[in-house]
Amino acid sequence: MGILKIDELRKTFSSGEVEEEVLKGINLALKEGEITALVGTSGSGKSTLLTIAAGLQSATDGQVLFDGRNLTGMSQEQIRQIRASKFGFIFQFAYLVPFLTVEEQLRLMLDVADKRMKKTEQQQEINQLLSFVGMEHRKKAYPTSLSGGEKQRVAIARALIHKPKILFADEPTASLDSKRSNEVMGLIKQLTEQLHIATLLVTHDEDMLSYADRIVKMSDGTVL
Repeated sequence: MGILKIDELRKTFSSGEVEEEVLKGINLALKEGEITALVGTSGSGKSTLLTIAAGLQSATDGQVLFDGRNLTGMSQEQIRQIRASKFGFIFQFAYLVPFLTVEEQLRLMLDVADKRMKKTEQQQEINQLLSFVGMEHRKKAYPTSLSGGEKQRVAIARALIHKPKILFADEPTASLDSKRSNEVMGLIKQLTEQLHIATLLVTHDEDMLSYADRIVKMSDGTVL
């Protein structure tokens, strides 16, 4: 069994008397060191599946098992603690805090994840990861002075600074040109393998699928 297992997952949205089932009994397992890519047309259920797997919204039925523990049966506070300490997130836009420097973005994440480290240990971890993503020379810079590709590199470092087990990447290259997209996906691929992370990727860009270990196609709330 993978580190995250999705079992007969269903999600129904209600609007008045109308109900729409957007996920229809999804089964999926994520493995450490692999990128699993979710593809499909808009409305196929990709992002809904990702957000439920990440504990960002609840399912109507079914289970999400993380490391053998059932997220669907946990309290909101328990899920929040797992998200903060065990999950990492990268989105289409970096969403960096505008008044924090690059290194301060990462230090904030360590504090949120409750990583009780000495300041010298924190700085060592920050420097090491920024060096790995090629951003150590920009650690004192603010987001306004960074390019789009640099911002995504910082977002990747921020998502991984607390050593998560799972990385959720929702259209991480959608706002980048082809060169920066390949740089970012190459970095995600390298970190997934070297840090033994299970990565769940949602993308519309077929050129990025070459970085995936598995491609899962969705249509109308089902896995094909």
